[in-house]
Amino acid sequence: MRKMNDKELLRRNLRKMRAKQFLKEVWANKMARVGVIIIAFFTLMAIFGPIIMPFKTTSMGVSREMVFNPPSLEHLLGTDNLGRDVLAYLVNGSRNSLFVGLTATLISMALGTLIGVSSGYLGGWVDNILMRITDFFLVLPWLPFCMVLAAILGNSIWNIILVIGLTGWAGTARVIRAQTLSVKEMQYVERMRSVGAGKGHIMWKHILPNVFPLIFAEAILIVSSSILTETALAFLGLGDPTNPSWGTMLNDAFATDSMTIGAWWYFITPGVCVILVALGFTLMGYAFDEILNPKLKER
Repeated sequence: MRKMNDKELLRRNLRKMRAKQFLKEVWANKMARVGVIIIAFFTLMAIFGPIIMPFKTTSMGVSREMVFNPPSLEHLLGTDNLGRDVLAYLVNGSRNSLFVGLTATLISMALGTLIGVSSGYLGGWVDNILMRITDFFLVLPWLPFCMVLAAILGNSIWNIILVIGLTGWAGTARVIRAQTLSVKEMQYVERMRSVGAGKGHIMWKHILPNVFPLIFAEAILIVSSSILTETALAFLGLGDPTNPSWGTMLNDAFATDSMTIGAWWYFITPGVCVILVALGFTLMGYAFDEILNPKLKER
């Protein structure tokens, strides 16, 4: 019993050491450092911003003098067509934009991992069927396909999450399948087969941990594309009007002709936020791939 506890303590200490080393390497990487700072800022804004600056999607009885006011000390980013504070709109929209991006990515990565590992390890007719389905999703134009599905399912934030998550897994599945094909030829996998280990045990206990760094790096890159897709769908009028996001903000700005009347603060600010978040996740994704991939690390 004592020996078992010592082993568990040793494993725990090794995990802590690896985690500390990984965090050091992340902070030492310039791309990762910039990405972490950007994402940390928007994450804090999404968590605490709506509490500090609550926002109502509707506003009644607003005077004409309050509409489209430029930035001032009272309203740092001006007001919109209903006299609402644009900064409050922006802050509250960050929560839904990040929530959609992260949740859709979790669904996409779960599907991509399941299909990629199963296809790569099992091979044969399972591989053929799963890869033909994957190819079907890869050749479809993603954004138009999402638009059609979102229009059919309706304007709901959960529908948008499902649409993005259920259509964005194909590229991940291909990448993970390729890595699985490499890992399953290693000696320790052959050794597990020789002692009678089942396919499920080998896939999820031995292959999955070895492809997890790739899954992690891929997931961070997918988040940015999920947020961009949500923004595009909401901008086209397919978002949830009851849950403000940066996409619905851009849609409102376009619908009220804020560009033509010179209300630049209404449409530039959400666009800049979307670009910065996408940049932050992209930088983190490439940096993590470089840190976790030994071949890239050597280069």
